[in-house]
Amino acid sequence: MVNQLYYGDNLEVLRRYIKDESVDLCYIDPPFNSKRNYNQIYNNIGGEDKAQAQAFIDTWEWDDHAIRGIDEIITNYHGLFTQQCIALITGLSNVLGKGSLLAYLVSMTLRITEIHRVLKPTGSFYLHCDPTSSHYLKLILDAIFCSQGGDFLNEIIWSYKTGGISKYWFGKKHDIILFYVKTSKRQYIFNQPKEKAYIPTLRGRNFAKEKLNAQTDEEGCETCGQKGGFFHLASMRDVWNIQPLFRNNRERLGYPTQKPESLLERIIKASSNKNDVILDAYCGCGTTVAVCQKLDRQWIGIDITYQSISLILKRLEDSFGKQFVDTIKLHGIPKDIESAKALANKADDRTRKEFEKWAILTYTNNRAMINTKKGADKGVDGIGSFYGDKGELEKVIFQVKSGKVKSGDIRDLLGTMTLENASIAVFITLENPTKDMLKTAKSAGFYQNKFMTHSCDKVQIITIQDIIENKQKLNIPLINEVLKSAEKHKEIRVNQIEMDLDI
Repeated sequence: MVNQLYYGDNLEVLRRYIKDESVDLCYIDPPFNSKRNYNQIYNNIGGEDKAQAQAFIDTWEWDDHAIRGIDEIITNYHGLFTQQCIALITGLSNVLGKGSLLAYLVSMTLRITEIHRVLKPTGSFYLHCDPTSSHYLKLILDAIFCSQGGDFLNEIIWSYKTGGISKYWFGKKHDIILFYVKTSKRQYIFNQPKEKAYIPTLRGRNFAKEKLNAQTDEEGCETCGQKGGFFHLASMRDVWNIQPLFRNNRERLGYPTQKPESLLERIIKASSNKNDVILDAYCGCGTTVAVCQKLDRQWIGIDITYQSISLILKRLEDSFGKQFVDTIKLHGIPKDIESAKALANKADDRTRKEFEKWAILTYTNNRAMINTKKGADKGVDGIGSFYGDKGELEKVIFQVKSGKVKSGDIRDLLGTMTLENASIAVFITLENPTKDMLKTAKSAGFYQNKFMTHSCDKVQIITIQDIIENKQKLNIPLINEVLKSAEKHKEIRVNQIEMDLDI
């Protein structure tokens, strides 16, 4: 199998593209219903300390998506849902009412049902969550897995030291990972992981080091503070002390909710073997797929935002090289004008800005920042920074249009440049510009500084055709990096080269 990366709604992708019983292990780290907006931190070489753009919104609403979803469950759409699952959602609807929490649980029920379908009989499922909704999610998992011959194996506690302390409650210092298998007959894959266990010297007698194959532990036990005992490798327990990614950690890429690779390594090694197929349906910045590649697993990644897709591709290129990235089978990214129009005309309000994100990030090689403000965005869909003659930061703004365009759009953009104090403006259009538009843009004049080899138009008009067919890219040296460079992996294994871009 060729490694696959899907850009789109994971429910649609799972239903349309992922075959029954084709996945050995699925790990997901979905939104937690935390009612927070998560911003991606851009690695800024220049003046501003932090530049941020919204990565995703973890706030749920009882809207048309939730209404359609609960209707699918209660009416048992295509016979997908167990009777226990239907009864549970019906009961939760009566208890919780039609609100944010129920909308979240309906969304998760739809997707977990599909994940159960695509798992092999020997497959395992790990759901990463926190105490916000973990108790409800366990009920859903029981209704889906246990009612069909599966089993709940562990509630894993990921314990860490970061985060604040409140004077009103105990410090919240853990996440929860629920571990289920599709069959309870112990036919699932489980490679028993080991961990360092400390054996203190007991008063009056010592443990026999030879029996335990133990070694003297000079540093002692961090938990109990004792010294002079032994340590040995013991079967791993369900409390995992793994530190999260601190600000200066080499793995840290600037993406919110990024998980450490050591956490994913533990899960993937325990519940899969080499060449097994691993699925991450909420792959974010790509930690799961990067670890899969290092551990010689095959993988499928899905994410609904183009920001995540662009981050994953850059991360994999940094770690394994462009030759490897060229082997990945990509789905959902526009490859021609028709597929670009399909993305632009999606009626789904959750993905309405995805066309703008794709156009700007593709044209700028993932260096621009996306403006995700709702409502009046003042005509600015993206922003980039570059150095001026004196080393000061100057601004380039981006505007994307998917509908009819006219010369008035360029005049408005000139006004926006003034308001935003921007030196350069780029107008990206799906439709071809008119002669008056081109004339108005040229009238703005030229820009050049000592860091540029040649001058450029202050107002530039770029078509989607230029981006797709002519592979045109912005030639202004922007200083914002959307993603810090990932560490390069030493061993690179490149399989059959296959590219299939569709939407």
